[in-house]
Amino acid sequence: MDAHQHYWKLSRGDYGWLTPELGPLYRDYGPDELAPLLAREGFFRSIVVQAAPTLAETEYLLDLCEREATLAGAVGWVDLEEERVEETLDRLLASPYLLGIRPMLQDLADDRWIERPRVIRGLRAASERGLTLDVLVRPPQMAAAARALEQVPELRAVLDHIGKPDMAAGSRRRVWSDGLRELAARPRTACKLSGLVTEAGAGWSPETVRPHAEEALERFGPERVLFGSDWPVCLPAAEYGEVAELARTLLPASWSEAQRRDAFGGNAARWYGLGVASGWRGRASR
Repeated sequence: MDAHQHYWKLSRGDYGWLTPELGPLYRDYGPDELAPLLAREGFFRSIVVQAAPTLAETEYLLDLCEREATLAGAVGWVDLEEERVEETLDRLLASPYLLGIRPMLQDLADDRWIERPRVIRGLRAASERGLTLDVLVRPPQMAAAARALEQVPELRAVLDHIGKPDMAAGSRRRVWSDGLRELAARPRTACKLSGLVTEAGAGWSPETVRPHAEEALERFGPERVLFGSDWPVCLPAAEYGEVAELARTLLPASWSEAQRRDAFGGNAARWYGLGVASGWRGRASR
């Protein structure tokens, strides 16, 4: 299973970051295009992740899940500081496909936003409802994320894109490495092996990516690593098959075949509370 991909429709109008300057990304992407790529790599399901900080996009993704057989569920967005965040979550959870939430922390000016008391209250509400938090951060935000998660010990969390280290420049390696260690020390936090080619840049190679990937894999281990393609964001740097093959080559040779398979499906099913027996269609009981 691909635990991290995106669908978007430009006419919806709430993707503030998505501009014509992004070239091949500035068009619609949907299930009809991704489905054959999933099948080619032996993936039967995927998780779609929000790309706009709006409830309207979350509802759009949940509606797609109702109609698209390859979708196991969606990671959406809510305003965690909203006074009635519990009501909003309960309304969204009328859909069996809401698996988690993702505040777009990387885009916020306040690196410590996730530690605000109202945000912690929202995180507790998500945890009480069995949702998973996707942690989309850059290295300077990782320590704050770790501190916030300590305040909500039962919350399952997944670090997106191994924390987005600056692989191309190699800058701030210590900040990223320290943040990675702090997040990995929390047993209810996992890590997505995703976004690697984007962070490495257009001239990426397995050798460029490997040092950062190996550190993440060592810290989180075989039970807490999830493959995600980050399609179509990956496309300026690599095609879908290249991303999947890179992830396969990065997994340690010491991992068993069962552990390698879990990185491509079983771990995602567990971390997002998906029912394996039901073919990952909708949420399992929590």
